[in-house]
Amino acid sequence: MSFSVSVVVPIYNEEENVPLMYDALNRVLPETQRDYEIIFVDDGSTDRSLLELERIAAEDRTVKIVEFRGNFGQSAAMGAGIQYASKDVVITMDGDLQNDPTDIPMMMAKIEEGYDLVHGWRKNRQDAFINRKLPSQCANWLISKVTGFPVRDLGCTLKAVRSEVAREIELYGEMHRFIPILAAWRGAKCVEVVTNHHPRQFGVSKYGIGRVFRVVLDLITVKFLIQYMISPMRLFGTAGISCLGISGLSGLATIGMKLIGGVDMTGNPLFTLAVFSGMVSLQFFVLGMLGEMGSRIYFSNDRRPPFAVRDTVNFESEDSAKYSPSFKRAA
Repeated sequence: MSFSVSVVVPIYNEEENVPLMYDALNRVLPETQRDYEIIFVDDGSTDRSLLELERIAAEDRTVKIVEFRGNFGQSAAMGAGIQYASKDVVITMDGDLQNDPTDIPMMMAKIEEGYDLVHGWRKNRQDAFINRKLPSQCANWLISKVTGFPVRDLGCTLKAVRSEVAREIELYGEMHRFIPILAAWRGAKCVEVVTNHHPRQFGVSKYGIGRVFRVVLDLITVKFLIQYMISPMRLFGTAGISCLGISGLSGLATIGMKLIGGVDMTGNPLFTLAVFSGMVSLQFFVLGMLGEMGSRIYFSNDRRPPFAVRDTVNFESEDSAKYSPSFKRAA
C-alpha cells in the first residue's frame, strides 16, 4: 500500500533556511511517487520567514502555510501542523536543515512494514557537546528510565506517524519530544531508526540548555499521564491509604504508651504525627476524587487547541474551518 504524506515543518525565524528546506523537500518527495503536501507552520517569526513561505506557496499549491498570531512554541506549531494534515502519514522535521529529507523514503518504508510511528536517532549528531549533546544524552537516559520506554534520541524532530495516531496526541509545553512515548501508551507500534544529521548552516538554535528544566517538568506530567490519567485515584488513593496507615499506627502507639507507660498524649510526638497523617490522608483522598472528576470531564468534552491561528494558505475550507478564522487568503 502506498501512503500519502504530509510533511510538517515548524518555522521560527529561519528566513535563510526556508527556501533551502523547500528545495530539499521538493527534490525528495516527487521521487517517492506519493501524493504529498508540505505544511509550514510559522510560529510568530519576526524576520522574513513568512514572506519567503508565501512566495513559495504562491508558486506551489502543495505547499501550505499555517500562520500563528504569536510565538506559541515548537510543540504548539507541530500540533497545529498535525491537525491540519490531510494525508495518511505525517512527517515532522525541523526547519533548520539539520534533519535530512532524504531519510523520508526509508522512514516511509518502515511505516509500510506495519509500524505506526518511526522516530529518528541522530547517532552522529552535529551539535555542540556541552550545551546540546550532553543535556540531550542525560535527558534521554532519565526519560528512558522513568517511563520504561527504550529510546536513544527523543529530541530528534524527524518522525513519521500515521495520521490517525498523531491526531490522538495533544501537544503542550515541550511534549513534542514525548510523541513516541505517548503514542506507545495508546498502543502504537513504534521503532527507532538511525537518521542523518547536519550542522546548522544559517541562524542560531532557538532552544538551549535552559529547556532542560521544562523537559523534566513535562516528564513528570508524562509519567502521570501514562500511568494515572485514566484513574487518578490510584495515585492519590494509594498515598492516602499510606498516610492513613501511618496515622493509625501512630495513634495506636500513642494509646499504648499512655496505657502502659503513662506517657502524656498531648506531649507525645507520635500523637502529632497521627493527627497530621490523618489530615494529609484526607487531603489525598479529596485530590483523588477531584482528579477523577477532572478526568471524566476531560474525556467527555472537546478540547481547544493550545494555539491561535491568524490565517491559512492553500487549505480547502472544510480542512481549516475548525481551527481558522472566517477569512482565508488565496496563495
